[in-house]
Amino acid sequence: MKTISLKIDDLIFAETEKIVAIYKKPRNRYINEALVHYNKLQRKKILETQLHKESLLVKDNSMTVLKDFESLDIDD
Repeated sequence: MKTISLKIDDLIFAETEKIVAIYKKPRNRYINEALVHYNKLQRKKILETQLHKESLLVKDNSMTVLKDFESLDIDD
């Protein structure tokens, strides 16, 4: 494990202290769990942005392929 020094706003610290007291959970464990949750959220946002960019890159090509398929004269 790594040790870090962290400055937290007074209001956030007070709220955190209330919550860890209710759940009888060590502050360190609570903060670690919060970071795990926040990291998952950020990875999801990164993936969403990446997928959006890639979707825009293939959009024009996909529409061209669709038009080509629609123009084919296929008899059943």
